[in-house]
Amino acid sequence: MSKWKIAWRSIQQRGLASTLTVLSMALGVMLVVAVISIHGLVEQSFRNNSSLGYNMIVGATKGGRLQLVLNTVYYLSQPVENIPYSYFQEFLSAEEIEAYRRAVGTEELGEPRDGKFRLFTKFAIPICMGDYFGQFRVIGTTPQLFDGFVYDLANGKTYEFDAGRNFKTYSEESGYFEAVVGAKVAREKLLEVGHKISATHGDPEGDLHDEHPFTVVGILKSTGTPVDRGVFVNIEGFYLMDGHAKPVAEDPRDVPARPPVPLSVRPTPAWDEPGDQLAADTARNYKPLTVSEREVTAILLKTVNQVVTPGLMNTINEGNVAQAALPVSVIYGLFTTIVGPIQQVLLGLTIMICVVSGVSILVSIYNSMSDRQHEIAVMRALGAGRGTVMAVVLFEAIMLSLGGGLIGFLAGHSLIGMAGPTIEANTGVAIGFLDFPSTKVDEYVDVTGLINVINALLRGVGLESIQGLEVPTELWLIPGLVLLAVLVGLLPAMAAYRTDVSRSLSANP
Repeated sequence: MSKWKIAWRSIQQRGLASTLTVLSMALGVMLVVAVISIHGLVEQSFRNNSSLGYNMIVGATKGGRLQLVLNTVYYLSQPVENIPYSYFQEFLSAEEIEAYRRAVGTEELGEPRDGKFRLFTKFAIPICMGDYFGQFRVIGTTPQLFDGFVYDLANGKTYEFDAGRNFKTYSEESGYFEAVVGAKVAREKLLEVGHKISATHGDPEGDLHDEHPFTVVGILKSTGTPVDRGVFVNIEGFYLMDGHAKPVAEDPRDVPARPPVPLSVRPTPAWDEPGDQLAADTARNYKPLTVSEREVTAILLKTVNQVVTPGLMNTINEGNVAQAALPVSVIYGLFTTIVGPIQQVLLGLTIMICVVSGVSILVSIYNSMSDRQHEIAVMRALGAGRGTVMAVVLFEAIMLSLGGGLIGFLAGHSLIGMAGPTIEANTGVAIGFLDFPSTKVDEYVDVTGLINVINALLRGVGLESIQGLEVPTELWLIPGLVLLAVLVGLLPAMAAYRTDVSRSLSANP
């Protein structure tokens, strides 16, 4: 009979104690797997989403760069201040300004001219924030954000519509008041194309902008990014909502009292119902704001190349109008200084649970040694050596540890699968039962000398280097569990090794 089979029979004889020991180990491993997987996948998603097709964000000087990035990229913070619309135009060409003037249908967006930063940027997209639709943020922007915009450069992914289309700068049906909603918003609010929605001002419980309802014209497919939690409205309609126009000192403006001004440049479409005609006229007959009345919360920029990025950032930050932030650097800094230490604390606590579970295995096996002395003595009398008896006890500890580890692994991923919808609802990160975070080998084997030795051995047998190799993070638990099992099984194994055969056989006839 093999040593493994003898160890398995010993475990079966102490079924209740073995089961409780395995469950104790499984609980510890389940918590470790859950912490590693959830944190790793959320961190990976945050870092992947830290540059959604652009590499720079420009916002107001008030507030820090972290707040600017969290607010603009993840919609998790509050906007502090705005920057003038004229500053946004410094990133545009004369052709872009003229094309937008024609799309809006107004001559009040300034004279077309090349902005002073135009040569350094591929595109500039304005963002206006401050309103809510339920618990979801309302973002005023231009159609450019969804017109072929590549948000995942590594995989060439663009935003796609599950239903409907992108909103227009101006449409005959809804005027300036069209909206596109993310997948999560549409799912939770039961929205469909054609529904009317109204934002609340400044807070989920703020005043309702029911004077300017937006028509949902498009629903985005799920992206696993914060965009799924956004309500995106035409920036022109956003400006026309009460309280969104910047007061002009030379000509104080009372927005609620301002009568709508018909735009003579707009043709009147044919309508089937009188009610539709009235609604369309109301939405259409608003005159866009002038440049002096406009502000933007942030600007999404894509520079022409990485060479000009530092210089452009320094130029913007040296002024007194706006500040620039690189979202990738800010998010990595956040994880390095704040999230990383929290992960280490959580991981340390869960590892301590595993150690306690290992001690329970030691206590369970060691306490059973007094009852098993006769069994061990019989094995020795039948010819088994001290090393064989010692190995059987060690194999028993390893089987209990790895068995508990396997159960804990499955339980941990089951827990992740059940918590997946809640995590996605709160962070926009989609994770499931079969998602595994990966880590580069050199992040764990960080001793350069050891890496060089391993690489030399691999090259000797014709294999590739481990430098940069990515493996599932949870695989590092396997050698840890084996080492823990050997350590906790060592003391009972030594007790078995020192068993006095003659005394045990005479004491247990």
